[in-house]
Amino acid sequence: MDTSVVDVQQKWQEAIFNELKKANVRQVSYVPDAGHALVIRKAREDPEIHDIALTTEEEGVAVNSGAWLGGQRSVLLMQSSGVGNCVNMFSLLRSCNFPFLTLVTMRGEYAEFNPWQGPMGKATQQALELMGITVMRVSDPDQVGEIVNAGLASAFDAGEQVAILLSQNLIGRKSWVKK
Repeated sequence: MDTSVVDVQQKWQEAIFNELKKANVRQVSYVPDAGHALVIRKAREDPEIHDIALTTEEEGVAVNSGAWLGGQRSVLLMQSSGVGNCVNMFSLLRSCNFPFLTLVTMRGEYAEFNPWQGPMGKATQQALELMGITVMRVSDPDQVGEIVNAGLASAFDAGEQVAILLSQNLIGRKSWVKK
């Protein structure tokens, strides 16, 4: 991969982590994902943040809700394919009116090579909106920090449920590498 592409990816991922820190996020839950790799690594290294590796994304909805009940801010990192796993759990957010923020790396759009990613990638935004979650989308690396800041304010200041979709072109092309 071109080093300038890696530098741009690192810059917007660092912007995400910096916004989480400024907003006093204390828990970050995730299913491992290359698109969130730097944020996950920084969360794991930060003694002020409790990082929680999940076995499935819907666990993260419960983790975020429990964190809020315990007086902490939590963010769920997932890939668009994980949104489909969470639809039933999103009812918890609406029923209890918990603030919620998830950062979703998109698949099934820009230069997708894996046909299994297409259907959920195309339905992600609509699925979130049907569950009453406000969707913000970012595809410009220079706007990632501002959009994450706005999502944090909407979730934790206004008490909304928010998903920020990180477009696949931010992450770049993925491909199977045969060895």
